[in-house]
Amino acid sequence: MRRSHLITGHGGVELRVHDLGQEAAPAVILVHGWSQCHLSFERQAALAGQFRLILPDLRGHGQSDKPLEPACYDSSGPWAEDIQTIIQTLDLKSPLLVGWSMGGWVVMDYLEHFGDAALAGVGLIGSSITTGRHLPPSAAQVRNDPSAKAAGMYSDDLVENLAAVHAFVDVCFYQKPEAEVMAKAVGYNMLVPPVARAASRLRQEDRRAVAEATTKPCWVAWGVHERLAPSDMGEQALAHIPNSQGQLYQNSGHSPFWEESEAFNADLTAFATRCFAGLPADILPVGKPHEMGHNRDRPDGRRIGHGYAKGVQDFSVGRSHLSTAMQHNQDGDP
Repeated sequence: MRRSHLITGHGGVELRVHDLGQEAAPAVILVHGWSQCHLSFERQAALAGQFRLILPDLRGHGQSDKPLEPACYDSSGPWAEDIQTIIQTLDLKSPLLVGWSMGGWVVMDYLEHFGDAALAGVGLIGSSITTGRHLPPSAAQVRNDPSAKAAGMYSDDLVENLAAVHAFVDVCFYQKPEAEVMAKAVGYNMLVPPVARAASRLRQEDRRAVAEATTKPCWVAWGVHERLAPSDMGEQALAHIPNSQGQLYQNSGHSPFWEESEAFNADLTAFATRCFAGLPADILPVGKPHEMGHNRDRPDGRRIGHGYAKGVQDFSVGRSHLSTAMQHNQDGDP
């Protein structure tokens, strides 16, 4: 049930791709964030009993190749072609493509170059459809928090770099993981060369037109206690992606898939099942009835399975809480 692949991406970069679950199951590609790796999604491994989970290490990250030329990271083409190559090499049929933080930018990179015709749907977790100067105005208000800005992570000075990584990992969580989990996260963050971090995070991209052309279902997930991205980023995505729905996590910061993993997994399962509803019978969740017309209970007692309008309502209800949580916290890019 666990496989590992080396796949040659754009420009000959070797990508390590982890592959969990039955090969015949519908595929969910989980794309990690900036300076992270596939281990970010350890708590989603349970979903491999129902879906095929594809967990790539992005170029410059984790166990993938780490070229030191900024051109390998500073535009959308390499990221988009890497995802396309993974889909083609593994012969994934109508996968669900979900990205966390900068991984959401990679989802938008893919949509910019290849559209959504080959996908069942897309997901953005604590991410945005724009970057840099194209972010919503509120993003400029959160760029001054040194921990979130993490400028030291661009430095070749090891002491400065490591201190910045420690602070950045801490700011990714509202509910702090145990010390060994934090240590592991610091470890795999340190695998990423400073030049790769800078070139990939400081991009200037405006994909609002790309978002508006996206017709497949889109799930926009967010933590109420975000310290890395203001709520307007999520609302911008909801406003521009026609078939989108929002989901707020009341007890999470930037990492709801870890902080509220049981509820997150239930919500992702419900969304994935809806996305796979119109696919051929041989691309359905393994061992689960296909009951698209029913709501299901979340572990926290809330109902899931509602449509676009309910999702937007849930997102909007939490906006004031997000704004309050963010007003004293500064950062720019997720």
